[in-house]
Amino acid sequence: MNIAEITGLLAWEALDSRGNPTVACEVRLRGGATAEAAVPSGASTGTHEALELRDGGTRYGGKGVRTAVGHVKDELAAAVVGRDASDQVGLDLALADADASPGFERLGANAVLAVSIASARAAAAASGLPLWQWLAGQDGAVPIMPMPMFNILSGGAHAARAVDVQDFLVVPVGASAFSEALEWGWRVRRAAVDVAGDRGLAATAALVADEGGLGLVLESNRAALQLLYESIERSGLVPGEQVAIALDVAATQLAVTGGAGTRYRLAAEGREIDASALVDELEAWVDAFPVVSIEDPLGEDDWAGWAEAGERLGSRVQLIGDDLFVTDVERLGQGVERSVANAVLVKPNQTGTLSRAKAVVDRAKEVGFATVVSARSGETEDAWLSDLAVGWGAGQIKVGSLTRSERTAKWNRLLRIEAEHPEMQFFRFGKRSS
Repeated sequence: MNIAEITGLLAWEALDSRGNPTVACEVRLRGGATAEAAVPSGASTGTHEALELRDGGTRYGGKGVRTAVGHVKDELAAAVVGRDASDQVGLDLALADADASPGFERLGANAVLAVSIASARAAAAASGLPLWQWLAGQDGAVPIMPMPMFNILSGGAHAARAVDVQDFLVVPVGASAFSEALEWGWRVRRAAVDVAGDRGLAATAALVADEGGLGLVLESNRAALQLLYESIERSGLVPGEQVAIALDVAATQLAVTGGAGTRYRLAAEGREIDASALVDELEAWVDAFPVVSIEDPLGEDDWAGWAEAGERLGSRVQLIGDDLFVTDVERLGQGVERSVANAVLVKPNQTGTLSRAKAVVDRAKEVGFATVVSARSGETEDAWLSDLAVGWGAGQIKVGSLTRSERTAKWNRLLRIEAEHPEMQFFRFGKRSS
C-alpha cells in the first residue's frame, strides 16, 4: 500500500485577511494523513501573474470563489486522485495538464495552488516530517533561517495611497538570530508609533494598513523615509549597522503609460516624472538613508528603466523584481539577460504551483540572484510560507508587519522552527557597498 496515494480532496471558500473569499483545500492520503492549505490574494498585482479566478456577479461584490472551489472538487480532483503526493513535480504537471493554459486561466491559479500546497503538506505528514524538512529533502537544499523584512509604514495600494511608495520596511541586518531580528523589528515599529505621535499623527498611527504597517498621511515619500530613520534611532538601534531600510516602490501602480517611455505619477506629491527622474530620486534616497533593498523600482514592462536602475543602483542595493518577474522562470531569464535586477520575489500564487515557484528559486540561485519568499496583502492564518522559506533555503522572507494574526502566524512558525533547531544557520544580509 502506498500511504502517500491521494484518495480524496475537500475544498471550500475561506476568508482572507481583507475579508474576501479565497480557496482552501484538504488533501487526504491512503495512509490516513491529511493536510490543508489556504491561498493568499494580492492587491498590487502584476498583469503577467497567473489568473486568480473570481466568480463575478453580486455575491461578495464579485469576489466569490465558488467556481474555483468547484474546479478543485471536480477536474483537479480527477487529475490527482490516485497519484503519489510525494511526487510533487509529477503532481504539479498533472494539475497543469488539467488546465492546459500557461496562466491557469480556465481553472484558476488559486484553485490549482491550493491543491499543490495541500498535497505537499500531506506528503510531509505521511513521512512524519515538518513541511520545511520534507521540502529540503526532496532535492538536497540546505535549510536556513531567513532574514526577515518588516513592514513599518505603508502607502500605495496597501494604505489607500497615503503616500506613493507602497512599503517602507526595515531589515535587521545586524541581528545574529531570527528571534533577535524579530525583537528588533518590534522595537522599530513601536518606536514609529511614538514618532508619529510626536508629529500629531497619533490617530492614524493607531490604525493599520493591509499588511499591518502604519498608514500615515505624510507630505512626501522622503518624509516617510525620514520618519522611519528616526524610528530606528528612537528604538535604540543603529541605522545601517543594526537595522537598515528596504523599499517596495510597486512602481507598476504608479505607471501612467507602459513599456518604453513610461512615466510615473506620484499622486500624493502631485507630480509626474519619467523613469530617469524616478531613478534619480531613488539614488538620492540611497545616498541619504541606509537603504539596502528596493523592490519594483520601475514598472513591470519598463525594461529600459529597469536597465538604468540596474546600472546605477545594482552594485549598491538589492534590486528585487516582483511585478517584473511574477515568479516566472522565463521572465527571470529575460531579467538575467538584460542585467536589470539582482534579486527575485517569490510568490507561489503568482505562478500557480509549488514546483513552478521552486524552479524560480533554483534558477535564481544558479545565476547569483537573491531570493525573497513573500506573502501577499490578502493573507490567511496559514503559515506554510515560512516552511517554504526555510526548506528552500531562500535566505529572506517578507510577510508584512508585526501585527495582525495572518502576519504573526508566519513569524510564530519561524520562531518554533528556530526553537526546535537552534543549530540552523541564520541568513546574514550582505553589507551595502558605497
